[in-house]
Amino acid sequence: MQFTQEHEELRRTVRNFVEKELNPHVKEWEEAGRFPIHEVFKKMGDLGLLGVTKPAEFGGMGLDYSYGMVMAEEMGRSRIASEAFNCSAPDTGNMEVFVRYGTDEHRERWLTPLLDGRIRSAYAMTEPAVASSDATNIEARIERDGDHYVINAHKWWASGAGDTRCKVFILMGKTDREAPKHQQQSMILVPIDTPGVILVRPLTVFGYDHAPHGHFEITFENVRVPAQNLLLGEGRGFEIAQGRLGPGRIHHCMRLIGLAERSLEAMCARAKSRIAFGRPLADQGVVMEAIANSRIEIEQTRLLTLNAAHMMDTVGNKAARSEIAQIKVVVPNAALRVVDRAIQVHGGGGVSGDFGLARSWAGLRTLRLADGPDEVHTAQVGRLELKKH
Repeated sequence: MQFTQEHEELRRTVRNFVEKELNPHVKEWEEAGRFPIHEVFKKMGDLGLLGVTKPAEFGGMGLDYSYGMVMAEEMGRSRIASEAFNCSAPDTGNMEVFVRYGTDEHRERWLTPLLDGRIRSAYAMTEPAVASSDATNIEARIERDGDHYVINAHKWWASGAGDTRCKVFILMGKTDREAPKHQQQSMILVPIDTPGVILVRPLTVFGYDHAPHGHFEITFENVRVPAQNLLLGEGRGFEIAQGRLGPGRIHHCMRLIGLAERSLEAMCARAKSRIAFGRPLADQGVVMEAIANSRIEIEQTRLLTLNAAHMMDTVGNKAARSEIAQIKVVVPNAALRVVDRAIQVHGGGGVSGDFGLARSWAGLRTLRLADGPDEVHTAQVGRLELKKH
């Protein structure tokens, strides 16, 4: 597929908003420890951008993945744009869960305030004791007790749990250990203020603490929630996880392409302004090669991601499983190489906090693990390819 004129108009509007209204204030907002989301929403509303990521049934534009590709790429050019557009992880994935699998009561209580930016959420799946990329390993216990479920679990990497606006977890655990392997798991909603929910500690990412958003280690000790908090039914957790993670993976990849573009721009600016051995770095053959390879890889990953988005729009997420797995492997690795080259061209400054490249590198490196490590997705592509023969 190709970008239409409408795609490009949306891209320009989003980029202008990111560059003029968001990026100049990143340091100020980080130092203040607050993100004025409703002030930003007002400016977005004036530009017709408010609601572009909302589902149509909830008053938004309900953009397809191809349009989402355009928006997310521009959001990737800023550390805070995803939150400004209310499509930060894990909220985007959790919103999809509520839309697809929640009851009317769930949507009214949790989805509506999530879409309005009044609250945030977290996703509690990964556990420190088991390889959680295989969801069948999950050890958390969800046990029925009358009209309640009792939860005992030890989770970590629950992104967003440190935000003061975080109000609810979507937790994955086992309701029936004797059931077939992929029907043992269930997902349940746990309000963060439920007795027994203990935020143990925030986790750092290559030394970055990501406050106030945070990634937390959490224990759930005899946590009781109403039975109606269970999503879709017992044994449906694996099904929900697959439905949630596919769209989440493509959102990640879309944003990373924008980050790679911004890193390439930084590389080019540095190469033209920095003098070494009597001439600009841009005149050095090895630097020119780094710039050229970066441009080639960005274009390759964009086309691959566009193809996956087009397939999701036309034939659905299940049919696009291989394409989604492909981009989840290719895009973080390619973007990581672009940022690494930019760091190299910046020299010692590249590993400092002055240019933002070190932070970008750290974030990118984590995405070779988040939503499943590279090896899991590579294996899936191989299995699906072998099935064709």
